[in-house]
Amino acid sequence: MPVIAMWKCDRDGSMFENKKEADAYDKLLELGEQFTALLEHQIEGIDEAKAESFGLLLAKNKDLIMQACKGRPEVLQEIINPSESTVTPISTATGS
Repeated sequence: MPVIAMWKCDRDGSMFENKKEADAYDKLLELGEQFTALLEHQIEGIDEAKAESFGLLLAKNKDLIMQACKGRPEVLQEIINPSESTVTPISTATGS
């Protein structure tokens, strides 16, 4: 019987087949935790669950958040409305 190495995340018990994915997930959760702490510290009376949800949302979308902070706020639409495509369809009509 083969042995498969697995990595377990201490924070939530998630399991991964390789260390790189486990480390990336752990960093994501750590960033989310820090965003949550920031929100709880800055917004008096914020609901803990909502702060955590928003902290994880920010962490999962950090690349888009960074782009928005660098002058491209429109990229946040990908978070707000992910089903809305920014790609314009190419017309297939042929001229006769």
